[in-house]
Amino acid sequence: MGETAADYLAFDAGWGPSATRALMFGLLAAALVWQLRTTRYTPWIYWLGVVLVSIVGTQITDWFTDGLGVSLHVSTPVFALLLASIFLAWARVEHTLSIHDIVTRRRELFYWAAILCTFALGTAAGDLATEALHLGFARGALAFGTLIAITCGVWRLGGNAVATFWIAYILTRPFGAAMGDLLTQSHADGGLGMGTMWTSALFLSVIVALVGIEQYMHGNDVPQHRGV
Repeated sequence: MGETAADYLAFDAGWGPSATRALMFGLLAAALVWQLRTTRYTPWIYWLGVVLVSIVGTQITDWFTDGLGVSLHVSTPVFALLLASIFLAWARVEHTLSIHDIVTRRRELFYWAAILCTFALGTAAGDLATEALHLGFARGALAFGTLIAITCGVWRLGGNAVATFWIAYILTRPFGAAMGDLLTQSHADGGLGMGTMWTSALFLSVIVALVGIEQYMHGNDVPQHRGV
């Protein structure tokens, strides 16, 4: 969603990269303030933040690559080091990286910083693998999807839950970038030619449906957890 929506708004819709970045950064800031002020998990508010983070994370990488001319060979390890630094600081301060222990404002800030960085890293790593290293969109999606499946298998066999969660979470970003490009790019460029508008609409519809289901189920669970 982040990969396709960012491209659609900036280019196909004619907003331009600068205007799109300004709007999305503003919406993300507002959504995160809203999320941080809530006192309990509300699915649609949380996932609104995630969708906007995905778009902004993609725009950050595109700005580095297209706006500043930074090579993907440089930006990918830079984002990886930045993410590692966030995890290191989070672990040293809070002594846990488990998402089940995000019960304070500071831990939530660490979390949102981490996932913003994963989207930027994922876009860079996905573009590096599929374009700069000529892996191609289909093979790139297959490669990252296979790595996610292997990570899931390691967890199933008793691997550390926190470590495997974050590895899989990080891998979903380049997988999503490769899938987005595979669906949107023209046949001549190795894609399926669906375009950014229809692909974004498809992904958004799936997200809205799944979040709607979760919101409904979460709402029905509220009376059962009043004592918690």
